[in-house]
Amino acid sequence: MRIGLLGTGPWARMAYAPALAGHDGLDFAGVWGRRPDAAKELADLHGVRAYDDVDALLADVDAVAVALPPDVQAELAVRAARAGRHLLLDKPLAVTPERARAVAEAVREARVASVVFFTSRFQADTEAWITQQAGTGGWFTARAQWLAALFSPEPGGAPAGDNPFAASPWRREKGALWDVGPHALSVLLPVLGDARRVTAAAPGPGDTAHLVLEHTGGASSTLTLSLTAPPEAAGVGVELRGSAGVAVLPDSSEGIVPTLTRAAHALRESADGGRPHPCDAAFGLRVTEILAEAEALLRRP
Repeated sequence: MRIGLLGTGPWARMAYAPALAGHDGLDFAGVWGRRPDAAKELADLHGVRAYDDVDALLADVDAVAVALPPDVQAELAVRAARAGRHLLLDKPLAVTPERARAVAEAVREARVASVVFFTSRFQADTEAWITQQAGTGGWFTARAQWLAALFSPEPGGAPAGDNPFAASPWRREKGALWDVGPHALSVLLPVLGDARRVTAAAPGPGDTAHLVLEHTGGASSTLTLSLTAPPEAAGVGVELRGSAGVAVLPDSSEGIVPTLTRAAHALRESADGGRPHPCDAAFGLRVTEILAEAEALLRRP
């Protein structure tokens, strides 16, 4: 499978490009970016072609990986799907249901494969845990905390430290709900079932958001999401409680490149076998719909 990369930012450089270049089953064909000089620099680093025209890249590949802000991703994903290209996408798929739905519909109409990269779903230990707990069932409630120290909790949320993602305009605008919220939902939904509704949403310090969900499996869950947590309080935790007792999401030490390599492999398998992946564009759309519902509640006076 010949695959091209759309995007040249930190995430493209540290994760996507190395994963595509190192995958035995992929032919990394080239890079396109909104800044041609950055595309050339990244392409030269991996010995591939830099494209000035995105349509020229699409004409040369079977699939594209997208490492761009959500709304830019959604627009180009629709374009790529309509060109018959398989899609390796990032979370969130988009930041409005309308744009996410356009991607999912384009994927369905073109009959191309799609995989949205939710990190926990492609780490071996965490994905095995999710599969095990989904099979166990009987869960009564769950608690998820995704707390990062990307921005300081002070008014204005200045970058905390030298994290390269702190310069991301969309993260500053949309906050933890849209950045780490997809991660939490990607773990909870396959275990507890779809969210019937967001029953409550309340803001906390900085960009912190607290959500309560009612799931189709009968359980309820609470989510606490933040990019403005104190560094000492940062961390990820998911706890399930039910008739089987208590289950806690394991930590994963797996690096981001092998994790993303596994996602690229999943895309190839889906394209070869014609079977949708559980983390396809339709799942990405559902996550977007839930987050949009929560955002509407958070904006209410």
